Amino acid sequence: MIPKQERKIPSKNGVCSNFLCDSKPGDKIKITGPSGKIMLLPEDDPNATHIMIATGTGVAPYRGYLRRMFMESVPTFKFGGLAWLFLGVANSDSLLYDDEFTKYLKDYPENFRYDRALSREEKNRNGGKMYVQDKIEEYSDEIFKLLDNGAHIYFCGLKGMMPGIQETLKRVAENRGESWEEKLSQLKKNKQWHVEVY
Repeated sequence: MIPKQERKIPSKNGVCSNFLCDSKPGDKIKITGPSGKIMLLPEDDPNATHIMIATGTGVAPYRGYLRRMFMESVPTFKFGGLAWLFLGVANSDSLLYDDEFTKYLKDYPENFRYDRALSREEKNRNGGKMYVQDKIEEYSDEIFKLLDNGAHIYFCGLKGMMPGIQETLKRVAENRGESWEEKLSQLKKNKQWHVEVY
């Protein structure tokens, strides 16, 4: 269902996300899901770090997380941690919800970071297209330290994003003298590793 209000470029907006965001208190909405628990935002530690990696419309669950963290007044959940969003798209005009995320940067500079990878507009350090895995590599020391300290890491978007990300994480781990397979196993065991790709 498309929201009632006009959109400048409807193809650039998430239909479900915008429908829900445009709904008013008291509106009746029929929903189903989630079908699993892998992408649920853990709320047991409001000071946790959440590293969110998305391509395109894979940013939708993170939009919900960020609204929960920064916009909703929830007596049982007052976010005081770090939310770090990496969003990969082809062009800057494909950045979904960019104004919203930029506002979080301004309003919550201690709790939110936002990095974009624009594959058709930016170059990685080797002169190739800039993808999210290039941004992950750029900040790999910091990301690995955060993971070592219990950060959650999420991946959502096209499943084609995962091989490049996995290769990058493996290379980074090996350069640090670590076994990626062991590290990944530990992240999964600790419920820090969350993947929902399609």
